[in-house]
Amino acid sequence: MTLHDTLELLLLAAIWGASFLFMRVAAPEFGPIPLIATRVTVAAAFLLAGLAMRGGWRKLIRNGPKLLVLGPLTSAVPFSLFAYAVLSLTAGFASVLNATVPLFGALIAYVWLGDKLGPARVVGLAVGFAGVIVLVRDKLSFTSGGSGWAVLAGLGASVLYGVAASYTKKYLSSADPFINATGSQFAAALFLLIPAVVYWPAVNPSFVSWASAMALGVACTGVAFILFFRLIKRIGPAKAITVTYLIPVFGVLWGLLFLNEPVSADMLAGCAIILLGTGLASGLIRGRSN
Repeated sequence: MTLHDTLELLLLAAIWGASFLFMRVAAPEFGPIPLIATRVTVAAAFLLAGLAMRGGWRKLIRNGPKLLVLGPLTSAVPFSLFAYAVLSLTAGFASVLNATVPLFGALIAYVWLGDKLGPARVVGLAVGFAGVIVLVRDKLSFTSGGSGWAVLAGLGASVLYGVAASYTKKYLSSADPFINATGSQFAAALFLLIPAVVYWPAVNPSFVSWASAMALGVACTGVAFILFFRLIKRIGPAKAITVTYLIPVFGVLWGLLFLNEPVSADMLAGCAIILLGTGLASGLIRGRSN
C-alpha cells in the first residue's frame, strides 16, 4: 500500500472507532433501529447532495438492483446489530468484536471468491478465533441481564461486513466508490424506514443523542464509506477491511477518554490475539509459506 492509502486507513479507523462511542451514547434513547435508520438517512442525504453535484445519477440507477442488496448487507443490518450490542457492551469491547471482520472476510472470500488461503492464513484464522474465545468467554451469559445476545449480535455484524466486502468485489468492483457509498446508504434507509417508524421512541431523544446520531450519519457513515469503497477499489477488499485491525485502538481510546470505560486484562489479551490472527489471515503479517 502507498503512504496515502495507509493514511486513509488510519483516518477511517479513527472515524469508525468513534462510531461505537456515538452509538453507545445515543442507542439507549433512540433504540437500535431508529438510531441506525437516522444514521443511514442522514448519510444518504449527505451523499445524494454530493452525487447531485457530481452528476452520477445514471450510474446510480444502473447499479440500483445490486446496491439494494448491498445496503442491508453493509449498513442496515450490521449497524443495527452493533447498536443493539452496545446497549449491554462498552464501546471499546464492541470495537474489539469488530476486529474479527478480517477473519470472517478472509474465510468468506476463500469460499465465495476463491481467494487463496496459504498455511499462514489458516493459522491466522485459528489464532484469531482463539482470541475471540478469550475475549467473550466470560460474556456469554444468556440469563436475564447477561450480554450473550449482545456478543452474538456483534459477531453477526462482523460476518455481514465480510460478506459485504466480497459482494462488492464480485458485483460492484468496477463501480465508482461514491456511487457504491451513496446507493448503499439510500438502500439501507429504505430497508429500515418501516421498522424505524414502528419502533420510534415515544420520548424525543436529547440534544446529545441527536448530535451523536448526526455525527454517525455524516462523519462515521457518509465520509467513512466514501473512504472505504475507494480503498476497496484501490487495494482490494481483503486489505481494505484490515482497517478493522486499527478500529479497536481508537474504539477503546475514545471509550476510555470520553466515557471512562474500563479496560480489562481479558479484553486486552483477546484483542491482541485477534489482531495477531487477523494480521495473518488477511496477509498483513506474512508467514514463510503464505
